[in-house]
Amino acid sequence: MHKTHKTKHEKKSLGFFPTLLIALVCAGFVRSFFFEPFHIPSSSMKPTLLIGDYIFVAKYSYGYSRYSFPFGSNFNFFEGRFWQKNQPQRGDVAVFRLPTDPSINYIKRIIGLPGDQIQMQNGKLYINDEEIEKISDGIFFDEDNKTEIRKFLETLSDKKTIHTLDQTITPQDNTGIYQVPRGHYFMMGDNRDNSQDSRFLNHVGYVPEQNLIGRATIIFFSNSKPTWQFWYWPTSIRFTRILNKIN
Repeated sequence: MHKTHKTKHEKKSLGFFPTLLIALVCAGFVRSFFFEPFHIPSSSMKPTLLIGDYIFVAKYSYGYSRYSFPFGSNFNFFEGRFWQKNQPQRGDVAVFRLPTDPSINYIKRIIGLPGDQIQMQNGKLYINDEEIEKISDGIFFDEDNKTEIRKFLETLSDKKTIHTLDQTITPQDNTGIYQVPRGHYFMMGDNRDNSQDSRFLNHVGYVPEQNLIGRATIIFFSNSKPTWQFWYWPTSIRFTRILNKIN
């Protein structure tokens, strides 16, 4: 009887580790195949996304590539994508691995599809020689820099209208023609004057399809201060942004 009691006690004491292992496997499965959380560290996607936003990215949006899984930037498990039911759409906000350094995640908006011609002229976007409608839409107050920035509405298609910011004419507001290669995408930030994106060919350039991680879907938390500074939470948490869908 004493031996049986000891065996039961040992089973109870070892139960924590299988439970932890199962939890880790389940978390990894969800992050790899369904949703992965990301933190927004820069201003390149203002006004759509702010510094301190926490978002969910739908990993199943465009199917799966080597970069969908842990250590995908270190090991080439396979080429291309699988279970790809939907193609990336112009206007999607997407997370991708930086082509020049796949260990780094970037988030931008898909502007150019394979085969498109993209150009900026005097701050206006042209897609396949057609000027994208750009209408003034008031002022955006940048809480990080305490400045006001002009906000615009751009109509990318009949179903997609986005907000962008534009302060002044910069070198990236006047470019040559970018010819998007087959199997690649042209990405741009909504904060047009403060975004290192596909316009910078030596740093970002055209993004291969397999580098896409997924489509940004929802903001699940937002904080203007570092999250660990919990004493600021009553005033720093942006409650109005929580559970907002990402357009």
